[in-house]
Amino acid sequence: MTVDTGVVVPPTVELRVPTHEDAFAWHRVFDDPEVMEFHGGASAELSVYEELTARQRRHDAQHGFCLWTMTHAATGEVIGFTGAQPWEQAWGPTGEIEIGWRLGRAHWGHGYATAAARTTLERVRAAGVGSVVAMVDARNARSIAVTRRLGMELAETFTTPTGRRGHCFRLEL
Repeated sequence: MTVDTGVVVPPTVELRVPTHEDAFAWHRVFDDPEVMEFHGGASAELSVYEELTARQRRHDAQHGFCLWTMTHAATGEVIGFTGAQPWEQAWGPTGEIEIGWRLGRAHWGHGYATAAARTTLERVRAAGVGSVVAMVDARNARSIAVTRRLGMELAETFTTPTGRRGHCFRLEL
């Protein structure tokens, strides 16, 4: 958002540990083929978000960070999630901390993901994390742009077990 002075003001978002009710909000906000294009292509069942929000509450309790529910500061509307979690796949940067974000389609292009990811970096740094990675589908130009705005550098290119090409970006904190 630009004000009359020409100064760019970052958007204001709030991050909170996801509640059980947030599973319903995430399901609704992400029920869009464009949003899911790089996450399997189809909307996920509600049960996926119920398990995901429960797992994030456990991550927060264990690590002091998780994928937080992102809300619009002025309205309180759930617009997506951002945060960090341990990479738990058998392939890729096993044992490292991955940052990530996902927004509802109506909220793309406003700077929310970058603003929330910057807050994530501050929080994981305060929790004692020394570096983070972001695993991004090679075709996802929007997420690649967020990694660049965060100052992340391309560490490696990989192929997922399903054959998709991706990039692993890294940032030392």
